[in-house]
Amino acid sequence: MLRHAPHQRGAGPRRPAPGRCAHRAPAAVNAQRLRPELTYAIPYLAVQARIELAGVHLALADLAGARVLMREIDELLRRRPGLGTLTGEAAALRDRLASERTSAGSGAYALTAAELRLLPLLSTHLSFPEIGQELFLSPNTVKSEAVSIYRKLGTSSRSQAVARSRALGLLDS
Repeated sequence: MLRHAPHQRGAGPRRPAPGRCAHRAPAAVNAQRLRPELTYAIPYLAVQARIELAGVHLALADLAGARVLMREIDELLRRRPGLGTLTGEAAALRDRLASERTSAGSGAYALTAAELRLLPLLSTHLSFPEIGQELFLSPNTVKSEAVSIYRKLGTSSRSQAVARSRALGLLDS
């Protein structure tokens, strides 16, 4: 997982302009998918990976995603408090998050795992009931997740969401 995150953060403390990091999104998505595997059973790696991913989210101007990761870091540190320098890194990240302002385009990288599973199927000809059959979900669940994707991507239709996802690198062209 950590091999996905460090090269996503950028070269240094400078924060790139939002939108200039869209090409980094696929690796960040891959790293996000692996995140549930890292629990408090391996606390040092779990905290380090989340700190790295939070840096990626900040570089991508996704404050909401970074805050979710910060909450996970805090929970891990509550369960395993003696993690040396990672405690200080977490405190620095917490301070940085506190100083950041909310970002308008942050939702694209805060997609849930369920929404990420649905996203590729939105680009097909399948109806919501057919997608539900593919994913073993009810059509209402598919519709709810699709509406959530539209909101997070700042779109109002399925075709707009697919186009926006492709532009952000979340879907292959």
